[in-house]
Amino acid sequence: MISVALPKGRLGNKVFDIFASVGYDCEEMRSDSRQLVFTSEKNGISYFLVKPSDVSIYVEHGAADIGIAGKDILLEYEPDVYELLDLGIGKCKMCVAGKNNFKDNPEVALRIATKFVNITKAYYKSINRDIEIIKLNGSIELAPILGLSDVIVDIVETGTTLKENNLGVLTEIMPISARLIANKASYKFKTDEIRRIVSRFGEELKND
Repeated sequence: MISVALPKGRLGNKVFDIFASVGYDCEEMRSDSRQLVFTSEKNGISYFLVKPSDVSIYVEHGAADIGIAGKDILLEYEPDVYELLDLGIGKCKMCVAGKNNFKDNPEVALRIATKFVNITKAYYKSINRDIEIIKLNGSIELAPILGLSDVIVDIVETGTTLKENNLGVLTEIMPISARLIANKASYKFKTDEIRRIVSRFGEELKND
């Protein structure tokens, strides 16, 4: 039995469809039940749904054998897991964004609002820029509008929210996509089955 931590929402649904198409279907997942754990004894698979940012925690601590996490989460929290496959879905970008008329003044520390503190620190260290980080957990776009920060560092998918608030992308830091990750002990003891999943996923994504 392989246990899988799936992120709640659209990405998790899409990944489940891939699992189902490569032989790991689970009828319970197709019901309207509010339960969080779904098991198919026939296909040797168990799924549970968690907040996207928590997937890597469940996998790292062995509550799940494998899971699907965004590259942003892996870079920000650096969980002790194996990254097995770039699924090439859930694509977006980590960006610096701000008011469209923003002009940086390198003589003073740049004030940045973000929930991605470690990614932000690493990026600005790489370009030797002094910064002041203001950690927020939501509605990041408000920070430059209200003068709390000069810019923000956040995930941008379509850019619609930025445009609607008279903000724009100033710099693209890196591309982000969903990754298949594995618990290190699980990979050691369930190597064959996990490799089989990786192989089937790879073939399925190649054919998409």
